[in-house]
Amino acid sequence: MAIKKSDLYSSLWASCDALRGGMDASQYKDYVLFMLFIKYVSDKYADSDDFAPAVVIPKGTSFKDMIELKGKSDIGDKINTQIIQPLIDANSKLARSDFPDFNDPNKLGEGKEMVERLGNLIAIFQKPELDFS
Repeated sequence: MAIKKSDLYSSLWASCDALRGGMDASQYKDYVLFMLFIKYVSDKYADSDDFAPAVVIPKGTSFKDMIELKGKSDIGDKINTQIIQPLIDANSKLARSDFPDFNDPNKLGEGKEMVERLGNLIAIFQKPELDFS
């Protein structure tokens, strides 16, 4: 089933709301676009048996794996090291500079605040109506 534009738009708006307060509004896009990217490529290519998928999703780096990080005290660090870095290592067209730092306390808060903010952000893209497969 095709994704409705209204569902996508409301999810993008909600993700900006989830980030509100910790950073300048012009920086929301860095986090929101990464979430949209990881959700899209995971839905499209994580279980793909294509010979040469557009993006290689190594085991343990899909959006489903990000869901498993919700509530963990080191969620920001784990997104950086267990999701983003292996994606970069497996795809020569990706670079670390393409992605935001998910462990930045200046933008995402510290401790429980970061855990909650990132968990909420993941939950927004976890909605079943956002299925890009």
